[in-house]
Amino acid sequence: MTSSPQISRRRRFLSWVLGLLPTLLLGSSSPALARPPIQMGYSNWAGWWPWAIGEEEGIFKKNGANVQLRWFDGYIESMEAFAAGQLDANTQTLNDTLSFAPKSVNGQVVVLVNDNSAGNDKIIVREGINTIADLVGKRVAVEEGVVGDFLLTLGLEREGFSREDVIIVPLETGAAAAAFAAGQVDAVGAFPPFWLTALERPGSKELFSSAEFPGAIPDLLVVSQKLIDEQPD
Repeated sequence: MTSSPQISRRRRFLSWVLGLLPTLLLGSSSPALARPPIQMGYSNWAGWWPWAIGEEEGIFKKNGANVQLRWFDGYIESMEAFAAGQLDANTQTLNDTLSFAPKSVNGQVVVLVNDNSAGNDKIIVREGINTIADLVGKRVAVEEGVVGDFLLTLGLEREGFSREDVIIVPLETGAAAAAFAAGQVDAVGAFPPFWLTALERPGSKELFSSAEFPGAIPDLLVVSQKLIDEQPD
């Protein structure tokens, strides 16, 4: 018994639809799958290294997060890239987030506090400087506008002084520590591993640290408002 031409056409159409169905179903979710990876910056701070461990252990992938970490040798460079829209997320402190937020082309939103500095940010001084008052008129190397500068300001203001009472020598944190170790400045604001370099100078010591200002320097994961709008999940 042969099928009528009409039934044959229906069968061919049904076969075509069934064959196309997987493509249609995949196509419905392909925009999410086809999205480029979330570009997340991080730099040389112990509180941010766990992100690299998470990447190595496949934690992003296990949780359906398409994330690509981007390492920055310079912390400030990561914030500049994020503010310029070259990153979707970045690891940075609260005070630095506030400093860079007005420059951000895609907005900045804090989504996680992953640790608080409790002594790892330090002001290291040469021999003979024993109090914050002793810093007045001295040369202090800091990376302007970032965490060491912020800690210096907190310490000075606590004792009734300001940044204007010291001579700021603006240097990247690694270069600032090296300059201090070489005897070119009287004090330096630094985070690890750079204050270890600073302490190589004979007679140098910690004057004060973030331990004296609990909660003042939280380390954050910050994402762009654009990312939240486009990929809220």
